[in-house]
Amino acid sequence: MVTSTALYLGFLALLYLERGAELLVSRRNVRLALAAGGVESGRRHYPTMVAVHALFPLACAAEVLGLHRAFPGAVGFAALAVALAAQGLRWWAVATLGRRWNTRIVLVPGAEPVTAGPYRFMRHPNYLAVMLEAAAVPVVHGAWLTAAVFLIANAALLAVRIPAEERALGPAYARVFAGRRRRTAGVRGA
Repeated sequence: MVTSTALYLGFLALLYLERGAELLVSRRNVRLALAAGGVESGRRHYPTMVAVHALFPLACAAEVLGLHRAFPGAVGFAALAVALAAQGLRWWAVATLGRRWNTRIVLVPGAEPVTAGPYRFMRHPNYLAVMLEAAAVPVVHGAWLTAAVFLIANAALLAVRIPAEERALGPAYARVFAGRRRRTAGVRGA
């Protein structure tokens, strides 16, 4: 019989595979953007962001295994639904941006802001997905401490990342998105 812990560890392994797919897409898109004259901004915070995202599934597993967290029943299933919805939102944002999406801030000057897909409703759907994931993935198997720590860590990162990205996107972006809230929990101006 497979235990809930084994299923959860499998879920975390799938999350790592998803991160690997993201990085492959991002690397290709960075290469394309740089070849088209793209300019990179926000380099200083990027290594910290990578470290936080790499440690996240490991911290979830460590808390569940080290503190013998039990599957929280209905709360765990609800958290799993939120985590899966966050993945859907993330990939909707990635698909909408297409070759423009990457994990860095590399933008081709003069490109018009994207206003399709989830960007019709909010400025930063991918960052909303990140916050939902930080809250939900640990709670799937009762890792409450990890949820709290990574929610705070992601909010701190996004408080730096979002302004850096918006500065890089420039006046056209500011004009188009002036009436849209960020809808990213924990970030000033949300």
